[in-house]
Amino acid sequence: MPTQTTKGEHPQDVASTTSPFVIWLSTTPVATWVVKHFASRFDPAIFRATNGRLTSMGVPTMPMLALTAIGRRSGQPRSVQLAYVPHDGDYLVVASAMGQEKHPAWRYNVEANPQVQVQVRGARFPAEATVLTDVEKQEVWSVIRQAIPQMTVYEARTGRNIRVVRLQRRGA
Repeated sequence: MPTQTTKGEHPQDVASTTSPFVIWLSTTPVATWVVKHFASRFDPAIFRATNGRLTSMGVPTMPMLALTAIGRRSGQPRSVQLAYVPHDGDYLVVASAMGQEKHPAWRYNVEANPQVQVQVRGARFPAEATVLTDVEKQEVWSVIRQAIPQMTVYEARTGRNIRVVRLQRRGA
């Protein structure tokens, strides 16, 4: 099935404009630590406050969204900043955790409560999160790898099955 993007965004264009240096830098252990311990805590708030124009690292180099899900244990809203790939009018996000051995907490939160909030540049809306099956993942994986070149490094770092989540706008 061919990939269709939304609002004129083309995932292959993002990869081609992201320099090899930026890709390498973003996958180093230092960058991984900075994202895990600093950026992940502040980016959702910065992204919301700037209406999707900025993150703690500056202007995003690829399409980004803020995903807010209800914590499966706390019952409190939890937000995370994620790169996304537009696909058939939906948004695909990857539970890579930058290649860590554990799945990111947000993955479990959306499985427990798939009714989420999404913010992309210029828009906030409710969405339904669905974890793709392995077959569905295989259909889009090459597009994701092309749009998010760091994914190859993240795959090599972990033996776990990195999950892909489709975010479908509700009420559209």
